[in-house]
Amino acid sequence: MASNGNDGDIKSSFSFSDFPEDVQICILSFLDQSELGTFASTSKRFLSLCLHDQRLWFSMCDRRWGRSKTLINKWGNGKISYKLLYKTLLEYENLIGFWRRCGTSAGTAVQPSSPLVFFEWGPFYITGSRVSPSKTGTYEVIKLPFLWISLTSKGESINYLDREGKLELSENLVDSGELSVLDNDLIPVNVSFMGKCHVVLEESVISIGNSLNSSSSPNGRFIKVHSSGNVRGEEYEDVSGSPGSLPDRLMSEIYQHFANRTSPGGNGSSRRQRRREKEKQGRRKLEPEHFVKIVNCSPTPARPLQGLWKGIGDDMSLEFYLTSYDDIGGIACRRIEDSSRPFNGYNPVFWTSSTTLIEPPFSAEEEYEYHSRVHLRPPAEADDCHDHLQRSDHGAVSRMLHMTSSYDLVIPGTTINPRQVEGRIWQYRNGTYGFGFLRNNYVIDLKHIAQDGHLLDTMEFSND
Repeated sequence: MASNGNDGDIKSSFSFSDFPEDVQICILSFLDQSELGTFASTSKRFLSLCLHDQRLWFSMCDRRWGRSKTLINKWGNGKISYKLLYKTLLEYENLIGFWRRCGTSAGTAVQPSSPLVFFEWGPFYITGSRVSPSKTGTYEVIKLPFLWISLTSKGESINYLDREGKLELSENLVDSGELSVLDNDLIPVNVSFMGKCHVVLEESVISIGNSLNSSSSPNGRFIKVHSSGNVRGEEYEDVSGSPGSLPDRLMSEIYQHFANRTSPGGNGSSRRQRRREKEKQGRRKLEPEHFVKIVNCSPTPARPLQGLWKGIGDDMSLEFYLTSYDDIGGIACRRIEDSSRPFNGYNPVFWTSSTTLIEPPFSAEEEYEYHSRVHLRPPAEADDCHDHLQRSDHGAVSRMLHMTSSYDLVIPGTTINPRQVEGRIWQYRNGTYGFGFLRNNYVIDLKHIAQDGHLLDTMEFSND
C-alpha cells in the first residue's frame, strides 16, 4: 500500500504478481496465443506459467470453444495436453462454416457430390457434411456427413472420409485407431490448407501411426501448402485473399511418385498389404477434392441481402443461392451449382448496379408489381390457403430495389424490351427477401439455409 502523505487521500497499488494465481490465470485466459507469448517474456515465472501450466491452457480452450461449441475435455479421450489442444483447435477453427467445391468430384457411392459443404463442431470432433437441396419439393435440405476430424489420446490427427455417411463416432472408436479396418468405406485422408480459404482433401498414403514422423504434417495436424497463382476466376467472390493454384499434372505426378515410395526400414509390408486389399476391393484411389470458403454467408446491417439462401424455383424444385456485394458497388446473385458444369460460375441469376434500397411508401405501380404476383412455395404450403402469401399480403415488404438480369451483362448494347431484363427485389420485415422479373408473374422468396451456426430444415439421407 502506498500513501501520498494526506490522511484523506490514500491510494493502493498492486502489481499483477500480487494477485492470486487463479485470478492471474483467469485474466490471462482472455489473451490469444501471440499476446500470451509477449506476456511470457516479462519474467521467468510467467514464462513457466504460460508454457507449462495446464490450468491456463484449459481456461483458454474453455473460454474460446468450451462454452457453446465443443467439449474440450473429450478431445483425445481427455488424455492430451490442453496446450496441444489449443493449437490444434485454433487450426481447425478456420474450417467451421460453408465451403464450395471447385472442380470435379465423383462423390460418394450413394450420392453425387454436392457443391456445398458445411463444417461444424461436434463433442470431440469436427464434422464435414455435404449439403444439397432435397427432391421433396419442400425447403428441407439433405445433410450427409462425409468427413470426420478428431484426435487420438496420443495427440495424433485422425481424419476419415466416410463414403456412405453412416459412421457414428465414439471416443473409444477414435482412440482405438482402428477406424481404417472398421469399414471398407472409411478412407484416411489428409486435409491440406492452401492459404486460409482453400482446402484440399486427398487420400492419405501413410498410416496414422506414422503421421507424426511425416515432414509434411507437423504434429499430425493440417498440412499447410503455399502456392502462387490463383484459383479459377469464378471463385473470387467467395473468398478473401489469393488462394493457391491447383497443382498442374506434372507436379501432381511428381508428388504422387514420392508420396507412394516405400522408405527403407519403414512399414512397407503394411502399406503393400493395404494396397493389395484396396486392389481386391476394386476401388481406385480417390481424386483430390478442392474447396473454397464462402466467407460472407450471412446478412449484415450494411449488406442485408448478402449470404446463402434457398428458394423454390420456377420448376418448383429447391435451389441454393449466393448473394454477394461486389467491388464495383453492385449486388450479384448466383445459383450454387456443380462447378464442373461449363460456364455456370458466369451466369448470375440477377445483378444490380445499385445497392440503395427504396423505403416505403411505394408508388401505385410498384404496389401493383408486387401484389399482382404469385409467390412460389412448396406444394404443401401452397395448398394451405392461409399460408399462400396471398395477393393482399400488405405490410410484408419493408424496402425495395430495382435490378437487372444477366442479359445486359452477356449481350452488352443489345436492344431488349426492358420488361425482359428488369426486375425487383423486395426485402421483407423478417430480414429475408424475394425477387422477380417483370417478364414473369411470380416471386421467388428466399429463406435462410443456416442460423446461428446450425443448418435449418435438415433431413436424413435415405438410400431407398
